[in-house]
Amino acid sequence: MLQPVLEELVGVDPPVAIEAYDGSRVGPRDAPATVVVRSPDAIRRIVTRPGELGFSRAYVAGDLDIEGDVFAALSLKDNIGSLSLRPSTVAALVRELGVSELRPLPPPPEEARLRGRRHTRARDAAAIAHHYDVSNDFYRLLLGPSLTYSCAVWTDDPADALEAAQARKHELICRKLGLQPGMRLLDVGCGWGSMALHAADHHGVDVVGVTVSRRQVELARTRVSEAGRADRVEIRLQDYRDVADGPFDAISSVGMFEHVGAVRLAEYVERLHGLLAPRGRLLNHAISRPPYQRPLLHHPGFIDRYVFPDGDLLEVGETITAMQTAGFEVRDVEGLREHYALTLRRWVANLEADWDEAVRLVGRARARVWRIYLAGSALNFESGLTQIFQTLGVVHAGGDSGVGLRPPWRS
Repeated sequence: MLQPVLEELVGVDPPVAIEAYDGSRVGPRDAPATVVVRSPDAIRRIVTRPGELGFSRAYVAGDLDIEGDVFAALSLKDNIGSLSLRPSTVAALVRELGVSELRPLPPPPEEARLRGRRHTRARDAAAIAHHYDVSNDFYRLLLGPSLTYSCAVWTDDPADALEAAQARKHELICRKLGLQPGMRLLDVGCGWGSMALHAADHHGVDVVGVTVSRRQVELARTRVSEAGRADRVEIRLQDYRDVADGPFDAISSVGMFEHVGAVRLAEYVERLHGLLAPRGRLLNHAISRPPYQRPLLHHPGFIDRYVFPDGDLLEVGETITAMQTAGFEVRDVEGLREHYALTLRRWVANLEADWDEAVRLVGRARARVWRIYLAGSALNFESGLTQIFQTLGVVHAGGDSGVGLRPPWRS
């Protein structure tokens, strides 16, 4: 029986219920969520790969399931800490399987296995394709009509709509960049073109948007054409390192910096600095980690294998130092941590409201990846384990920066 093992693993009174295929159960009958161990394969995955990755593989493969409130289920991590199993627990699980030798099961096919040196152009393109070249229809279902895959900016009104919050974020960035008609804007990691379209529509700028995702380019170009903005917005399948037609008056980088890599930080800010006109502005909108969190570099966990392969989260101080070293004067830093938690919860609601269609579009396993990724990320932002900042830099030229004595977006 798995009953003693479950009690040792999560305690006798966990906040959610745990049920196993042999009838074992712990937790309240009226629990908001139930974690279901569907087969011995779940145990094999957890024992042969202790920690977060083993549990993740079991869930993605369908050997472990979550019924009910996914946010409540993920709170179990607080009960079992690092998710590593004690030797006595492992021995009990091996006995339960009735085998003398445990061999790992193959990882689910949705797990990323990239080749080559990290953060070369080819490997970066492969990492982006793993995450973004899934299904444009899936992203529309998940993100809503704005097709904006980054933190929205919310008001205190509980009825605030996701579309309005995303438009508010785009407008905040445009104001920080000081966009005026006739300016040139480079949107690095332009996604499906939402920021570029907002800037062209509301501020009369000419925009070049670049991304290395083929699927994003296809849909972004279609959206630009349908909006009648082909005269102002150009979408390119291009690595930011290959952009050579500066100068630009402003650069927006929204939700792209996480893919750059710690080893490319200096190159990234120097490259963007070189593309800007004197007193040009860069707005870097990026997820960050607090200084007490260890870097995720080369960490073989769930996020690295299933969501953002090769992604790095930097501490915001590192980013500021790199920007100023490259010749930027950092003029504004704004934390939006709570805003991203709210955004992620709206995305989870979108996914769960149209679950069957999501499964049809990307398959059950990949839909499961997104469910726990988004919910887990929301909890991390709520607890402060993950942060996000907008950092505004101006190409330093001495004298008047052009930002003003009191930034207008603060009023």
